[in-house]
Amino acid sequence: MSTPESTNRGAQIVVLGSINMDLVIRCSQLPRPGQTIIADSSAEVPGGKGANQAVAAARAGGNVSMIGRVGDDAFSSRLVENLQREQVATDGVLPTTETPSGLAIVAVESSGENSIVAVPGANARLSPADVATFADRICAADVLMLQLEVPIETVQAAIEVARQAGVRIVLDPAPMPATLDDSLLQVDLICPNESETEAIVGHPVSSDEEIDRAIASLHARGARQVILTLGSRGAVASDGTTIRRIDPTPIDPVDTTAAGDAFAGALAVRLAEGANLFEAAGFAAVAGALAATRSGAQPGMPTRTEIDQILQSQKS
Repeated sequence: MSTPESTNRGAQIVVLGSINMDLVIRCSQLPRPGQTIIADSSAEVPGGKGANQAVAAARAGGNVSMIGRVGDDAFSSRLVENLQREQVATDGVLPTTETPSGLAIVAVESSGENSIVAVPGANARLSPADVATFADRICAADVLMLQLEVPIETVQAAIEVARQAGVRIVLDPAPMPATLDDSLLQVDLICPNESETEAIVGHPVSSDEEIDRAIASLHARGARQVILTLGSRGAVASDGTTIRRIDPTPIDPVDTTAAGDAFAGALAVRLAEGANLFEAAGFAAVAGALAATRSGAQPGMPTRTEIDQILQSQKS
């Protein structure tokens, strides 16, 4: 298992989001509706998009603080202790009485593809009042990272605090709600994957023309910068003036569950360190690819050294 490390603890990252225990089921294929299959193995792995991105950022070299909630069940202490082992500050992780911690059932087939069912638990209790409690921490950050596994009004409150303080806001719009309020797009950088992009803009992103049209739509609706992550097709980044394709890193996928979270965490670190959008996207693409070659969400997050080694080999 990779261990946390840092080459620059000056990159201040605050992650506001979900903290789950993932029950990971490995199987030869994902079940169809009504089908029962026999799985190969099961494991309990700390997860949640917020916590995953916090660990990814810490391993990529960031100084990371988590804002979130856990329940009062047997998972809560394990989830907090795991973040602490990963050098993520947890004094912003609040206990929630008479509520279970967030839980996700993650089925992973042999190809690396996955299917996830999440139960919010304590994540649903993260509130705008909690944002106000930790507003000073958000205001002191270089980057605020957000996802949508906690209440939308809480995410909106955090966006407002960060915007007023001039803190860069990075939004991973996952999971996609039935409708996405444009207030959530008023961010410095939005990083949707292919299906999320299609849900937001209302059309496919299969061709270069469709991708460019989707990026223009996201800018028009408020996003200052955009990165579309397209799995095996790499990524496309736009700073509002220039659009650049980010080539994929060739891999043999094992588990794609946390590839997007690894991408987001690494991206935030390089942005906080002062890299431009395109350099940060290239760094993040390598992190996402490395995560997809390993089992489990947080255990599979790559370290800064591992990412830098791949980048060096690509240059040589």
